Amino acid sequence: MPGRPVEVIRASAGVGKIRIIMSTSPPVILCIEDDRDTAVLLAEDLTERGYRVLLAHDGGEGLRLILDQRPDLVLCDISLPVLSGFDILARLSEITPRLGHMPFLFLTAFTDRDSMLKGRNLGADDYVTKPVDFELLDAIIRQKLDRTPKSEIWPAAVHLNPREIEILTWAARGKTSSEIAQILGLSKRTVDFHADNARTKLGAATRIEATIKAATQRIIRP
Repeated sequence: MPGRPVEVIRASAGVGKIRIIMSTSPPVILCIEDDRDTAVLLAEDLTERGYRVLLAHDGGEGLRLILDQRPDLVLCDISLPVLSGFDILARLSEITPRLGHMPFLFLTAFTDRDSMLKGRNLGADDYVTKPVDFELLDAIIRQKLDRTPKSEIWPAAVHLNPREIEILTWAARGKTSSEIAQILGLSKRTVDFHADNARTKLGAATRIEATIKAATQRIIRP
């Protein structure tokens, strides 16, 4: 049974935060919904039911919050600005397969068979249709959370040394090895050495994948 909420965060620019300070740590639900009226209704209902709610109003911000905030469950509309719900789920599957353990529910008005099959094939756990039946939604969320311990969603962080963290941070900001070497006063060879060590520790095939994994595990903050 989830405890009372600690806070509701609206992620879009210019929207404030509402905080209710408590001693418990309830499950975190990320709602990615571009219709602001629907988003507010979701946040209010889920908060009353004891969840901590994060809100994003486009797919790009939703993906960033998934990687940065590490929610226990994602409730996502399909038709979104920037990235669709399908795009978000596909990118998560590409950059870190371990996120497949995180329950991902589609919130949608689309009930056609092709859309549902596409979502299932991408790894969606369930569909919730609009208008939302909040009792049914709560039952689905509780079922998914009961089956998914948080320790299985987010793997333990890899330990990188300060230089590796520094180099991956600059790489995540789009800097090349030569540019990083100039910024840090190192040789390009030294930069590549530390970047390769970090990549190996993270079990990544490429430097891009390494930066994404490091950001996902909050080792770096691009």
